[in-house]
Amino acid sequence: MALLMILITCFMAILAPSQPCQTPDDFVAVTSPGHIMIGGLFAIHEKMLSSEDQPRRPQIQKCVGFEVSAFLQTLAMIHSIEVINNSTLLSGVKLGYEIYDTCTEVTAAMAATLRFLSKFNCSRETVEFQCDYSNYMPRVKAVIGAGYSEITMAVSRMLNLQLIPQVSYESTAEILSDKIRFPSFLRTVPSDFYQTKAMAQLIQKSGWNWIGIITTDDDYGRLALDTFAIQAAANNVCIAFKEVFPAFLSDNTIEVRINQTLEKIIAEAQVNVIVVFLRRFHVFNLFNKAIERNIHKIWIASDNWSTATKIITIPNVKKLGKVVGFTFRRGNISSFHAFLQTLHTYPNDNNKPLREYAILFSDCEHVKDSDLSQCISNRSQGTLTYKVKEDVKRNFFMRNDFLWHYTEPGLIHSIQLAVFALGYAIRDLCQARDCQNPNAFQPWELLNVLKNVIFTDGGNSFHFDTHGDLNIGYDVVLWKEINGHMTIAKMAEYDLQNDVFIIPNQEAKNEFKNLKQTLSKCSKECSPGEMKKTTRSQHICCYECVSCPENHYSNQTDMDHCILCNNETHWAPVRSAMCLEKEVEYLNWNDSLALLLVALSLLGIIFVLAIGIIFTRNLNTPVVKSSGGLVVCYVILLCHFLNFASTGFFIGEPQDFTCKTRQTLFGVSFTLCISCILMKSLKILLAFSFDPNLQNFLKFLYKPIPIIFTCTGIQVIICTLWLIFAAPTVEENVSLPRVIILECEEGSTLAFGTMLGYIAILAFICFIFAFKGRKLPENYNEAKFITFGMLIYFIAWITFIPVYATTSGKYLPAVEIIVILISNYGILCCTFFPKCYVILCKQETNTKSAFLELIYSYSSHSAGNLAMSHASLDSTSSNITTTHPSPCGNSAAWQKSKDLQAQPFAQTCRDNGTKVSKPFPRKRISSI
Repeated sequence: MALLMILITCFMAILAPSQPCQTPDDFVAVTSPGHIMIGGLFAIHEKMLSSEDQPRRPQIQKCVGFEVSAFLQTLAMIHSIEVINNSTLLSGVKLGYEIYDTCTEVTAAMAATLRFLSKFNCSRETVEFQCDYSNYMPRVKAVIGAGYSEITMAVSRMLNLQLIPQVSYESTAEILSDKIRFPSFLRTVPSDFYQTKAMAQLIQKSGWNWIGIITTDDDYGRLALDTFAIQAAANNVCIAFKEVFPAFLSDNTIEVRINQTLEKIIAEAQVNVIVVFLRRFHVFNLFNKAIERNIHKIWIASDNWSTATKIITIPNVKKLGKVVGFTFRRGNISSFHAFLQTLHTYPNDNNKPLREYAILFSDCEHVKDSDLSQCISNRSQGTLTYKVKEDVKRNFFMRNDFLWHYTEPGLIHSIQLAVFALGYAIRDLCQARDCQNPNAFQPWELLNVLKNVIFTDGGNSFHFDTHGDLNIGYDVVLWKEINGHMTIAKMAEYDLQNDVFIIPNQEAKNEFKNLKQTLSKCSKECSPGEMKKTTRSQHICCYECVSCPENHYSNQTDMDHCILCNNETHWAPVRSAMCLEKEVEYLNWNDSLALLLVALSLLGIIFVLAIGIIFTRNLNTPVVKSSGGLVVCYVILLCHFLNFASTGFFIGEPQDFTCKTRQTLFGVSFTLCISCILMKSLKILLAFSFDPNLQNFLKFLYKPIPIIFTCTGIQVIICTLWLIFAAPTVEENVSLPRVIILECEEGSTLAFGTMLGYIAILAFICFIFAFKGRKLPENYNEAKFITFGMLIYFIAWITFIPVYATTSGKYLPAVEIIVILISNYGILCCTFFPKCYVILCKQETNTKSAFLELIYSYSSHSAGNLAMSHASLDSTSSNITTTHPSPCGNSAAWQKSKDLQAQPFAQTCRDNGTKVSKPFPRKRISSI
């Protein structure tokens, strides 16, 4: 009743809700006496009016645009101080307050700060200049506020002069954590560093990388933009456009900037996520015009407006799209709710905002709740004229829940924490002082205690960090429509300490999934197996997708580059999302080529065994005897058997034993084979040579066993030294892109070449000897076939060298196997197949008589040619000298017919220096 009577009186006397300042006391919004005075700064009005028709004068202008949310913040400070005064926290000490309306202007806040700095109990309210303010007693001990960082910075710089503690409940600019520039500033909210970091992470986790940002042209907006840009870049998020609004509504260009920004949003069709660091009145105007243009986006709200009821209740706000916001962590504010319910009992003599609210509320009582706040703001723009209604009292009490509906829990809790922090610090400071005396302590002493104080609220303990911040984290909220009304739903919590989002339930997880369905990207997402290729655009988020090259992969979407596989063990095809393990390959027994080569080797072994059987069964025939005898044949056949068997060591998984055995076995056995054939060539040449000098040389050279052992022994020494100093080993060849070749590393290329080269030298000598005896009797002439066998050997191994040097992979051993088979088959076929043909198919020629007749025919033909050659020479000589007697006896010519058949082989003799031939005796033929 008392309140209503006062209100009715005010209704008749007050024509406008906010009058210009005439005296310093007129500037005070709310005041209450106490032993310790606390200052307060709140933006209860949106702006200050200024007349463009008159020159501007240095005076505090009238404030307009009543803000219900800021009015509630003022009530929250009053309520928190009353809670402390009514508790036992400060026994016998009462906190007073002096609250000023900044009107969202720095100049008004600076004027209030000047009054805070004025000397206590000084009638002239002057601020004295002193070199040392340690003993200076200002009007207040501490200041709570302001809300906007731009205003807070200006105020803090003035309060720093006397180190008056300043505790902000909403200013989040990162620069305020700098204790060099703002030593007396503290706050009960986190720094924008954490908010921008959380925003950037939320955007990145939602799959967005092409966004816009709108901010204000003041310290808060510019710092938030810079900090967010850094955090966005760290999370690979690109900013498509940055729009900056004038900081204050009094700026006439704000409407133009809003329209330009909306045009930019419409033009950037790919940008579907917009981060907004604006003040409430900026967002209110922006959203109203965006609704008119049917703009539908996802809006990321800063803590400044994310829970502002004035914006949530904009008609058709749901048409804007989804709003995801960050707000301060909520606390228990049930006592504040009760305070609002009993607000009519609160004295309002020194509470101008409460009186103004009552006037505006009365004038807008016919408006529904959703439009009530806007009506109050609009009504406060000018002069109010009305007639007092009798039902004011009834309506005022019935609609008291309107204030609770406009309450922002996070912000109210932050104000409570600011007041409680000061209360606990004063308690600690006053334990040894009489704080009923206003001069009991200086503000800078309170500041030192406040920095380290531990205070509680709702059972939770709090303290400021080294930067003066209270890092209590954020709540992530989503605007949702329920029953036709927009409400704020909590989606997650952001833990500052662990830098993680905590999603409380499945419903919240589903909400996050729904957000991800909206795309906000400059370019199409690159799938796994692709990488981003940036275009000429300055943004890294604008790119083309190209496939990963071979041996590279990408296992995530939108990777900047493909990852190289471990080339030694893994590989990847083009456009691969993973590395594949290389297959280990070698010439396997199951391989078709290996089976073919094995079959050829087995066939060769069968040939060797068959030839051995044939020769054993025809041991006493001339063909076998002319081949050097059974022992030599068996040795050569054994060598061929070992050569064919050595190819098996080239197939299958390489082992140290097989790597060392295969070359050694081939080298020694093939050398022994060539050595035996060399001796056969030498023996044939010796048997059919008619040159005495050559015969003597060949007789001296012809030492079969020593030569075979010597020739083979040299190869054994070469192989032994090879195995001792550089033995072949198993090696993984990883040079191929997709497979690992398990192969035998020869150890020493020099040793390998020496072994093959030595065999080639022996084969060449054998070739020379065999070539000289190529015209011997055809059916029993091994020399001609040995010549062909050596030619096949040379052709095979000369071809082998370039092929082996240029071949790689698992079929490299097959190259050497093929060469071994060709050379082995060539020598085996040329050495034994003609004899087997004679033994099996021309048995009539494989008799002693036939053999002797063939030899006789050959020797007679050879001796006759030689005699004719000498007769021609003698005839020529007789014209010059006397005729010599007949060679080798008194007869001038040899007998022919039976005597010639009895001596088919010719022998050589000399008569007076002339070399002639005569048939060998039959006895010698038999020995040959």
